[in-house]
Amino acid sequence: MYQKYHEMSVDLRLLGEFVASSMPPAAARARAAQAVLDTIGVTLAGASEPAARIVQAVVSAEGGDACRILGTVARASASNAALANGTAAHALDYDDMCFVSLAHPSAPLVGAAIASAESSGASGAALLDGYIAGFELEGRLGSVMNPRHYERGWHCTSTLGTIGAAAAACRIFGLDADTTSHALAIAASEASGLKENFGTMVKPLHAGLAARNGVLAAQLAKRGMTASAHAIEGRQGFLAAMDSQRLSLAEAAADFGTRWEILDTGITVKLYPSCAGTHPTLDALLDLRRAEGFVGSDVDRIDVEVDSITPTVLIYERPASGLEAKFSMPFCAAAAVIDGRVGIDTFEADRLRDPGILSMMARVIMRVGEGLDPLAPPLTQARIRVRLKDGRELTASANGARGYADRPASDEELAMKFLACAERTIPHDRAIRAIAMLRDIQHTTDIRALTALL
Repeated sequence: MYQKYHEMSVDLRLLGEFVASSMPPAAARARAAQAVLDTIGVTLAGASEPAARIVQAVVSAEGGDACRILGTVARASASNAALANGTAAHALDYDDMCFVSLAHPSAPLVGAAIASAESSGASGAALLDGYIAGFELEGRLGSVMNPRHYERGWHCTSTLGTIGAAAAACRIFGLDADTTSHALAIAASEASGLKENFGTMVKPLHAGLAARNGVLAAQLAKRGMTASAHAIEGRQGFLAAMDSQRLSLAEAAADFGTRWEILDTGITVKLYPSCAGTHPTLDALLDLRRAEGFVGSDVDRIDVEVDSITPTVLIYERPASGLEAKFSMPFCAAAAVIDGRVGIDTFEADRLRDPGILSMMARVIMRVGEGLDPLAPPLTQARIRVRLKDGRELTASANGARGYADRPASDEELAMKFLACAERTIPHDRAIRAIAMLRDIQHTTDIRALTALL
């Protein structure tokens, strides 16, 4: 069996060649630029969160001045800046999603890409090409490994993100195909991240570690470190060890350079700072609330039907912290009905103690629903039934949410989100200048002109 599988394996150097020399179309670069803009915003917002502050303190104590830690005056080495910025990007769970990789792709990718570009003086165009190379590799890995890999307990943001971040760093550093293939193999041994840590400070740390490890893998390979050519598909390689759905990348890698995952599947921009598994329900509830005019005191019970993967992610029925609340359907649904909105402040400590939200949480029931489309991507479907105290029952269904690839966030929505996030750590005038530069990032000759604003 192994021999048959091994004959179907992909030469790791082919992945290296794609990363080193692929030429993304203009539409892919435009999509990547939007992702970078959104991720820089949530990084600035997350820079003041406790998990981010702890990482900043640790890396600052270690010294280094190659790169900026965004949202602060501190500097660090390239790999440590990637660690700090990647953690901050995921600290609020407000960063984007991809439903093929089942990962938050941009937190590790942008964390690694910004550090790689800043430390090497690379251009904005090089940064975008690095981001795309990493995104495409993650997408192919996700299509092969999931849902089994994710259901097993691995956090794809970290596992797949480490390899994607390595690809991004290699492209930005200008490494050749052979060197890049070794970096990807090194990254395969660095990858980790457990879903059991969801709802804790370690979840955003996963994104930071992926970013740091990706940069480190590229740096080690650049210095001459070599690794196994079978680190991804070997008998004891990445796919086998991490319980991949399938054990060969051959089919998934066959269309590298001719089909672009970033365009076909796209990126899901979050318009709520909570787990993506809550978003279809939140959209449906908030739309229903606006359409029917009810408020929290009118509601007797809320039933939510979801796919089978969603309960493995939304694991907190009675959250004890804001981080846990982001992974709690009862809390998110209750807050949406009580407040009529879900924002960054929804997950502050005082909202967890709000009597109205606490009372409503006890009346929110989530279960796996029969009849949902089994072919739909995980975390994208929801059916809700709201029973009002006057006896009426209101129902709604959702297939995805606003910000998803088929209903992308508008330029105005992206700008509003960016400014609301950025102004948590930098002045308004600087945020305005930053968004203008990010919108034109592919014409920035040296990324350090951008990071100086941040």
